[in-house]
Amino acid sequence: MTRLVIRIGGSVIASPVNIDLMNKYAHLIEQIRLQGHEIAVILGGGTLAREFINIAKNLNLKPDAQDRIAISVSRLYAQLFMEKLGNLGCGKVATTLDEAAECFVQGKIVVMGGLKPGHTTDAVGALVAERLHADLLIKGTDQEGVYTKDPRKFSDAVKLDEMTFDDLTCVLEHSEHKVGIHQVIDSVAIDVLKRNCLKLIVFNGFKPENLLLAANGQNVGTLIQR
Repeated sequence: MTRLVIRIGGSVIASPVNIDLMNKYAHLIEQIRLQGHEIAVILGGGTLAREFINIAKNLNLKPDAQDRIAISVSRLYAQLFMEKLGNLGCGKVATTLDEAAECFVQGKIVVMGGLKPGHTTDAVGALVAERLHADLLIKGTDQEGVYTKDPRKFSDAVKLDEMTFDDLTCVLEHSEHKVGIHQVIDSVAIDVLKRNCLKLIVFNGFKPENLLLAANGQNVGTLIQR
C-alpha cells in the first residue's frame, strides 16, 4: 500500500474545463484506490483562476486578495471532482491540513483546491504530502515532464528522465511565489519536498494513463528526488 498525493494541474483539466479528462481521472483514481493505495487529490484553478486574478488586479485588490480569489476557483473545481468521486470522497472539499488528515484517517480520498494566500496548489500538494506522510507526489502538467528549458519557447529543450531538486531550481523561471504563477513546480513546494525527502513525478496530464503507471512504480515523465 502506497500513500499518494496526486496534483492535477489546472492547465490540464480546467483550461478550459475538460469533462472527458475529468471523468477519466476519476475512474483511474477509483482503480488506484481499489488497488489499496491511499490517495489525496489536489486540483488547480487553471485559466479561470488567472482570469479572476486579472479582474482582482484591475480592481486594485492586493496580492493576498488576488490569491484568495484564485483559491475559491480551485476549490470549485475540487468540489466538482469530489462530487464525481461520490462515496469514495469525504463529502466535502478539505480546506485545511487538519481536515485533510481527518478525511484520510476515515479511509476516504482527500480532495482539495487552494489552501491560503502565498501558496500555489503545488505547495498545497507538498504540504499535504508532508502532513499525511505520503510516499510520493505525482503531478500532471501540460508537458511530458521537466525540460532543460521551457519547451514552449525553445525548440532545443531536452526532457529529463531523472533529476534532483537542486537541478530543478536551476531550470525554473520563478524562484519565489507570484500570484497566478504558472511553471512546472513552485519553489515553496520544492522546499517542503526536500526537507521531507519526498519524491516527485511530473508527467503529461493529458495522458491520464500515465497516472496509473506512476502509481504502480513504472517510469514515466520525470522523477525528481534529493
